[in-house]
Amino acid sequence: MSDRPAALARRCRALTEARWFAVVVMTLILVNAVLLGLETYSGFAAEWQSALRIAEHLCLAGFTVEILLRMAAHADRPRDFFRDPWNVFDLLVVGCAFLPVVSENTTLLRLLRLARVLRTARFLPQLRVVMVAVARSVPGTLSFLLVGGLLLYVYAMVGWLFFREADPGHFGSLGRALLTLLLLMTLDGLGDAVRAGLEFSRWTLLYYGAYVVMASFVLVNVLIGVVISSLEEAKELEQQGEEEARERAARGRGARQEDASGARGAGDAWEREEQEEREIPALRMRIVAARQALDELEQSLPGGRG
Repeated sequence: MSDRPAALARRCRALTEARWFAVVVMTLILVNAVLLGLETYSGFAAEWQSALRIAEHLCLAGFTVEILLRMAAHADRPRDFFRDPWNVFDLLVVGCAFLPVVSENTTLLRLLRLARVLRTARFLPQLRVVMVAVARSVPGTLSFLLVGGLLLYVYAMVGWLFFREADPGHFGSLGRALLTLLLLMTLDGLGDAVRAGLEFSRWTLLYYGAYVVMASFVLVNVLIGVVISSLEEAKELEQQGEEEARERAARGRGARQEDASGARGAGDAWEREEQEEREIPALRMRIVAARQALDELEQSLPGGRG
């Protein structure tokens, strides 16, 4: 891996992780939402059509620069960019805006601009936790819907069998019975239904009471439990993601420190070699001077060499 992508990734990562960068992107998202809302007023949209179009292009340019910076922040590890679901979502939302089939269709373009509002969850941790919790509660919610549907069907058939002649307005057919029980699940119109049932049978109290207990209390509490459990899981995932991000940042700082220490070590070794090279000629000169001094000493001694 060359040093250039790593250096580019470090600079862009420092930029995208800055607080002011998140504030700027969040402002763009809010401006985009305001512009989308203003276009619902036909008179205002017709009068300021060109200005709204320019503002939309500026917002798109800002989002494009943002996604390019985020991609450049992963220049040293491109695969890590696509491991983050928010990066993939942002890339799809921004990239689809440049497709001719989207840019030429006003409805699709507005739906795409509406999807940008969801990107606020990227910068609001609590909202992100709620969205993850909703996504993780889908399997449990499907089970709840299946059980609720079976309960509605059973009680609707029982109501049709026993009350279709006495109360055709509520139980004259399976569809009417289902609609009546679906509304009663929210306790809407329960008093009217009970009073109407008491006019022809007291057994309707047992029927409505058992249904309200099962549908409005048991099933609703089960759904609340599923959502709360998913919310706790989402919080744990968010904390785990933050810990992994801190670990990656710590590893990156450690790698940079190792590179810096390695560079300092290489520089020290080079300086030592230069110093040794400078000391070798001086050492040779001292050896020659010592030999000359020894020769002169031998000549000065009695019986020395003549």
